[in-house]
Amino acid sequence: MRKKYVAGNWKMNTLVAEGKSLITGINKYFREITVDENVKIVIGVPFTHIESCVQAVDRKIISIAAQNCSEFDKGAYTGEVSVSMIKGLGAEYVIVGHSERRQIFGETDELIAKKALQCYENNLIPIICCGETLEQRESGKHFEIVGNQIEKSLAQTDNHNILNTVVAYEPVWAIGTGKTASPQQAQEMHMYIRKVLSKMYSSENANNISILYGGSVKPSNASEIFAQKDIDGGLVGGASLKKDDFIQIYNTI
Repeated sequence: MRKKYVAGNWKMNTLVAEGKSLITGINKYFREITVDENVKIVIGVPFTHIESCVQAVDRKIISIAAQNCSEFDKGAYTGEVSVSMIKGLGAEYVIVGHSERRQIFGETDELIAKKALQCYENNLIPIICCGETLEQRESGKHFEIVGNQIEKSLAQTDNHNILNTVVAYEPVWAIGTGKTASPQQAQEMHMYIRKVLSKMYSSENANNISILYGGSVKPSNASEIFAQKDIDGGLVGGASLKKDDFIQIYNTI
């Protein structure tokens, strides 16, 4: 049975003290309830916050993710942060290839594949992102675009490592815009992604990979989105910066 996920992505928000306060509040709530063992709670925080957030949570309940990583293990790469450094701080996941990394910083599928490989080599789980722009969807190329992203981003991922991978579908046109893909649109793409994974690996493996929806998930729409057959939770942006909203989203899964 594949795992469900409620994953937050704080992006470049909060100072360290603010982040620690926020995650302490979230942690307090989950320590006081019985958390479903099949639901993973992950918070993606800025590099500067990883150590303090790891120390602030019950790691049996909440896992910390980095929002990016280097494709290199070590060396003369000023300003980069390696996966081994991230692991050394106690993080367990890395968000790889987020649409903002692709759109703003020009990250390619080939680069993302290298970053994923670094995660596997350091026993961290990559949350590999994919998704189309509004122009690509309106031109009818959305399946082609997302399929290519999956195939190329997982080019160095073998049958063993695919089971230590989470995929997140982010319709770029629905991130930070307030727009959301309809539950039917989201399910259609998630089903397609699972078919692509099935062809690359096997139906059995594809059915054990968690695929998250990452396009403006809010308390008001989470329940309907998460009810879809192939949607295994959400990669939550803005709502993860509000304790009560994040908790409400968890309670809909």
